[in-house]
Amino acid sequence: MAGVFFNRLLASATRSTFTAAFRPATSTSTTTLRSSPVLRQLTLSPQSTSAFSTTAPLSTTLNQVLRGQRKGKRARHAVSPALSGKNCPQLKGVCLRVGVVRPKKPNSGERKTARVKLSSGAVITAYIPGEGHNIQQHSVVLVRGGRAQDCPGVRYRLVRGALDLGGVASRTTSRSKFGTKKPKSAQVG
Repeated sequence: MAGVFFNRLLASATRSTFTAAFRPATSTSTTTLRSSPVLRQLTLSPQSTSAFSTTAPLSTTLNQVLRGQRKGKRARHAVSPALSGKNCPQLKGVCLRVGVVRPKKPNSGERKTARVKLSSGAVITAYIPGEGHNIQQHSVVLVRGGRAQDCPGVRYRLVRGALDLGGVASRTTSRSKFGTKKPKSAQVG
């Protein structure tokens, strides 16, 4: 008996959407099924200005309505939450401590890191790129997003050549990433 009821209900719903496609669209009118509180969620909106579309509109099936509406995709978490929370590309901060971190399993070495208190008040761990650095405690640095892939918990990088952090000395390639000026060319004379 319930199956016959739902079949008739769906037939009337599809009939109303078919007639709504050929009726001039109004901005506020929507056809809603009011026969049952469960099916009240199934709202049929009038078509856009063109009667026919190449892509079918996303419609909810009866089982999805009975189970509960489809859940939207969860938002991806931010790579650099302290910056994305304030919607800033970079933030100024003060160095609290400078140290080294051992990288994850297949890699070895010592990655230079700094514990930084940002101007927003957050305390983060940032990676110091390049060979050698001149940072110490109380240095003012500029922090950008971008994690160090082989260092767990390091989700930020310091900008070389900005504020107290100097550029990498004697760097010839990728100089803009490491804050190094173009070397003076030799004079032929």
